[in-house]
Amino acid sequence: MFISADHGLSVVYFLQSEVVPTLIEKGVEVVLLTDDALREKILERFGSEGLTVEGLRTPELRAYSELSKDAQWWLAFLRRVGGSNRIRTAAMDSYIRQVWVEEPPRRLALMPAAWLAIWLLRRSARLRRELVRLQEHFTPEIYTDIFERYKPDLVVSSTPGWRLDRYLLREANKHRVRTASVIVGWDNPSSYSIAGAHVDRVTCWSKLQVDELVLGSDWRPEDLNIGGIPSYDGYLDRRWQVSREEYFRLHRLDPQRKLLSYACSFVSFSPNWQNVEALARLVSSDSLAAPSQLLVRLHPNHFWDVDLFIEERERIRRLARELPHVHVVEPVPLGGELGYYSGEDMPEKASMLAHSDVFLTVYSTMVVEAAVHDTPIVSVCIDAPGGWNRRRKYSLPLSRIGDWPTHARFREANAGRVVYTEAELRQAIDGYLENPASETEARRDFVEREITYTDASAGARTAEFLLSLLPGQAP
Repeated sequence: MFISADHGLSVVYFLQSEVVPTLIEKGVEVVLLTDDALREKILERFGSEGLTVEGLRTPELRAYSELSKDAQWWLAFLRRVGGSNRIRTAAMDSYIRQVWVEEPPRRLALMPAAWLAIWLLRRSARLRRELVRLQEHFTPEIYTDIFERYKPDLVVSSTPGWRLDRYLLREANKHRVRTASVIVGWDNPSSYSIAGAHVDRVTCWSKLQVDELVLGSDWRPEDLNIGGIPSYDGYLDRRWQVSREEYFRLHRLDPQRKLLSYACSFVSFSPNWQNVEALARLVSSDSLAAPSQLLVRLHPNHFWDVDLFIEERERIRRLARELPHVHVVEPVPLGGELGYYSGEDMPEKASMLAHSDVFLTVYSTMVVEAAVHDTPIVSVCIDAPGGWNRRRKYSLPLSRIGDWPTHARFREANAGRVVYTEAELRQAIDGYLENPASETEARRDFVEREITYTDASAGARTAEFLLSLLPGQAP
């Protein structure tokens, strides 16, 4: 079995859960394809008999993506935003507006035709299927040698071709090898839409994601499996969590103060500075119902080579140096192409979520993770005047993102509170500090709907599904 782990979150999904260990225990030879620079590191940490690690050949993939660049770009763009209008389209619509602002004029000249194509795609399953077929025209021969060397029975990717894994999946189709994909991200089925290659089977988190895949991008229900989310098994069985005393000591936190943790989110569309600044004022001035402290978790995008993101990162670091009771924690890089989206700090995340008195973010996937820990949740959507305030940089006011599919589900579940002003923020935090058990039942119901399995069995269940796709196994 080939498994493509081209993202740090997919490393957690496959290797830091029971997925790969179960496959190997059942006698499957697993060939993991991951970032070329990390092969030795992955083997050193996760190596075992039955696991081989090969490079994804990312430089070759990027070079191939430059061939007929405009044609490939437009196919990828239409794939991402052309999902059916039978599901909420707010996430796709925001990406269209981002492209309209940020792409060069020569590309925008074709946008009127693209609008027509999007209108048609969102209303025609036949055209969406044709778009999948058209993408197969760009099938490289980058992996021919490893297909011939290992002769895989199944190729598994962490998306149905939404990333560079599209080329591996297309080659698998060319070699007539069965394919499967897993859904790693909470918002992926509603944000990334149509497949980038033909894929035979998909396993996802929940019935909610099944509906998005069926209604939004035309998957047959019989080709979908609900396996839960293996990455969260370690939260559910508390394998990563350290004690409160140890965690507070690690970050020099005051054990006599309540802990508010804020995870930066949505930074590609909006600054987080205004949210962080408001929280810092509340804790440093002791304006809340109980003495509190703030721990700000920077986003992986803060470490991209983008001036705006770097500037915000440094402003947050400076704020922590200058104000009392404000601290910063940074995601730990795995390295290579996988960067700061990694599983290297799962104990950090698990412990932060478990020991926070209130968790705050901007509708991040971490609202689900916080709900798993039954931690009160506030989505802070204070608008930044002017957004990023930079020409050709799209900004989206946080007050206008509540209709994104996953955001809407969080709000409708009443699993936490959404605030738009500093006064509302203070009120929401005070409410949770005074009554932390409020909305516990709503959080529990939210978790069960979103991840299905809450007994830390998702890794084993997903492995069993993948095993069933191998030759000679039950369908």
